[in-house]
Amino acid sequence: MSLLVPLYVHPAEDPGAWHRLIAAAARTRAVVLNPASGPGTAPDPAFTAAARALSAAGARLLGYVDTDYGVRDRSRIMEDMRRHQDWYAADGCFLDRVTAGPEGLSDCRRLVRDLRRSGAGTVVLNPGVHPDPGYVRLADLTVTFEGHWTTYVSSFTRPLWTARYPPDRFCHLVYGVPEALVPLAVRTAHERGAAVCGPVTGEPPNPWALLSPALCGGDGVEG
Repeated sequence: MSLLVPLYVHPAEDPGAWHRLIAAAARTRAVVLNPASGPGTAPDPAFTAAARALSAAGARLLGYVDTDYGVRDRSRIMEDMRRHQDWYAADGCFLDRVTAGPEGLSDCRRLVRDLRRSGAGTVVLNPGVHPDPGYVRLADLTVTFEGHWTTYVSSFTRPLWTARYPPDRFCHLVYGVPEALVPLAVRTAHERGAAVCGPVTGEPPNPWALLSPALCGGDGVEG
C-alpha cells in the first residue's frame, strides 16, 4: 500500500507538516504540489525549497492542474504543466476535476498524449468517481473515489470492470476520517482494489490542508 499526498497548505503556514512529509517522502507514491490552485503566476520560493527537499528525499512530484471537467482550454493546461516543470521540477501532473463519461474520453486522450510528449512522466487523473474504463487505460493512476469517510463506508460500490486492472492503477482519496480509523481506511482501500490511498482527518472546505496521519503513524503503509 502506498500514499498519494495532496498537501494543500503553504509551507510558511504549516512548516511542520512539510518537514514531516519530507522526512517520510520514501513512503509516498507521489506528492501533489499546489501552490495556487495550480502553479501560480510566478515561482513561490517556499514551494521551490519544499519541492527541492522532497525530490532529494526521493519523492515523485506531481503538479496540480485543474481541467474544469474538460471546459478549460488545453493550452492553459499545458502552460500550467510547463510552469510546474520549470519552477518546481515536477515529474508529472495531477489532473483534477477530470470528466468521467465516454463523451470526454477522446479529448482526455489527446491531452494526456500532449502532456506525456511535454515530459510528464507520470499522469494521474482525478474524476473522483469510477469513470468510463477508457480513462484508466490512459493514466498511470486514476482516483476513483474522492469524498468523505461516511460516504466511503456507506455507499461505495466497485464496478466489476475494475478487476481487470492491477490495484496500483487505482487510488482512493478519503477525507473526514477519524484519526483512530485511519489504519482502517488504508485497509479498506486495499480490500476495495486500490493499492494507493490518501486518508486525511481534515474536513471541507480544504480537507487536504492536513497531512495524513497514515504517513507518520505505524499503520504498515509502505511506499
